Amino acid sequence: MTQVLELQSFTTNALPFAVMIMAECMEVMFISLGKAALNNGISSFVFVAYYNLLATLIFLPFFVLHVCRGNQLPLTFSLLCRFFLLGLVGMCLLQICGYVGIDYASATLGVAMGNLIPAFTFLFAIALRMENLDLRRLSSVTKVLGAAIAISGAFLIIFYKGQAIYTVVSSSSSAQQLLLSKHSNWVLGGGFLTITCFSAAIWNILQAATIKVYSDVTTVNFFFCLFGSVQCTTIALYVERDRGSWVLKPGIEMIAMVFAAVNCVTRASLLTWCLHRKGPVYISMFKPVSTAIAMITGIIFLGDSLYIGSVLGAATICVGFYALVWGQNQEKNMVTADFACEPESSTQTALLLQ
Repeated sequence: MTQVLELQSFTTNALPFAVMIMAECMEVMFISLGKAALNNGISSFVFVAYYNLLATLIFLPFFVLHVCRGNQLPLTFSLLCRFFLLGLVGMCLLQICGYVGIDYASATLGVAMGNLIPAFTFLFAIALRMENLDLRRLSSVTKVLGAAIAISGAFLIIFYKGQAIYTVVSSSSSAQQLLLSKHSNWVLGGGFLTITCFSAAIWNILQAATIKVYSDVTTVNFFFCLFGSVQCTTIALYVERDRGSWVLKPGIEMIAMVFAAVNCVTRASLLTWCLHRKGPVYISMFKPVSTAIAMITGIIFLGDSLYIGSVLGAATICVGFYALVWGQNQEKNMVTADFACEPESSTQTALLLQ
């Protein structure tokens, strides 16, 4: 009995946490490689279209096997419309605007702007009554403060450096910064990245609502990827009419495209699994963590300097994150306690409604 309870606790708490950390690590690498490919000359529209088409081809055998086993639930026209909307918001609008913004700005700004997603998702979830908020309760106040503290810590990493604690002298990194400064337009890039954050928040809500209506995760992910890739390719064909823009160069462009396709398939599956168990706000709150991950990987692999602001920002992110998780756990414990105190007839009625 004890082993069963420990396994349930691991599946409920530790496993989603580990899955989201892995997903955010993949996302940081995905953005960094994509920015390197864009610096090499590939169009952002073409890059998004190529890796989404490859992701659909990767997903196709798994979907066919899923259908052959008879695990697919019946589809309706309204569900297909939902999948089409998921692809339009979560793949076409989100990814195209994201990479156009990164192309005008930088991968660092892209990761930093991603920290707006928790605030947008939290507001949308409250407006749609998917997230409970009662400011008379300490747990709700803690969630609000935790979200604000985590987002503030993420921006602290970007906009406050302070004194350098650890510095690596690298001529290649200096040349790269000079190259980025020549092609940067941070205002325009920030505008596109803001649209990306809105799209990501809306996608989190739509995906969670779709999974509640249609629990076949494999089918949802496949049609989301299929519709999104068709939409991205259509837009790319309209924007990039020069055939030379569609020629891939060997090297970083190919590597970035393959990794982006694998990341697209893997991360969509991981996020859908966590959305089904934890909800959209829990998923979005890991976005500030990606800033800390980007800082650490930058020091290890890119030779970036470590500043006091980065350390303070990472510590602030951890405080805010655990404050929000504590608030969510407190509310779940209160709901469980109230549920256990109800009479048997009320309990049976609640189970039927659930």
